[in-house]
Amino acid sequence: MNQTLKNKRALVTGGSRGIGAAIVRRLASEGADVAFTYASSPERAEETAKAAEAFGVRALAIQSDSADAEAVVAAVERTVAELGGIDILVNNAGVLALGPIDDFKLADFDRTIAINVRAVFVATQAAVRHMKEGGRVVNIGSCNAERMPFQGGGVYAMSKSALQGLVQGLARDLGGRGITINNVQPGPINTDMNPDAGEFAEMLKKQFMALPRYGTAEEVAAMVAYLAGPEAGYVTGASLTIDGGFNA
Repeated sequence: MNQTLKNKRALVTGGSRGIGAAIVRRLASEGADVAFTYASSPERAEETAKAAEAFGVRALAIQSDSADAEAVVAAVERTVAELGGIDILVNNAGVLALGPIDDFKLADFDRTIAINVRAVFVATQAAVRHMKEGGRVVNIGSCNAERMPFQGGGVYAMSKSALQGLVQGLARDLGGRGITINNVQPGPINTDMNPDAGEFAEMLKKQFMALPRYGTAEEVAAMVAYLAGPEAGYVTGASLTIDGGFNA
């Protein structure tokens, strides 16, 4: 890998597994020191940290619940204190709660908004206070912000649609400071929470995909690395979809 992010400091929320862990590894492979948060499973977090350190960078695992605004701010501040600053924030932590409107629990609604929307705002607000010109904020949204083709996903789709408006507005706030903010919107991605095999996966591939396969976490991480790097300095306020044609 080219060391395009050498001497940069990054924080990835929800970075111990799946797409988050792939992002941690990719940023580390390009030379960034990387902190990441995790909610549970310190064993998985330790594995991810070691994988990042194998690229010769510093890695810091921070246990933090993204539903807790104070914990989100504390994770940013710890990153700044231990890595010496922050240049890149990747808001990856998220939850998925599905259910029909008649039965959807208010507690699930509140947790979805707290993690998928409020935590993104809170982390961004805390991080940009420390960022200099060239800073990067990347949110992991979803293709469901633009298309929710089955029942029960209204609240999730709403939470990811909110990120589109947030980045468009904050691009104006941050542009004069030379800081960019963008969304990456994955479609079906092969992770342990959403495997690419099984009845549901086969239905998606046959009925909804232009490319008849799931994406990989590494493909999403590559798009994040591009937005975090110097070649994307003129990209801000954008929502970039990587979904195999799900929304086509």
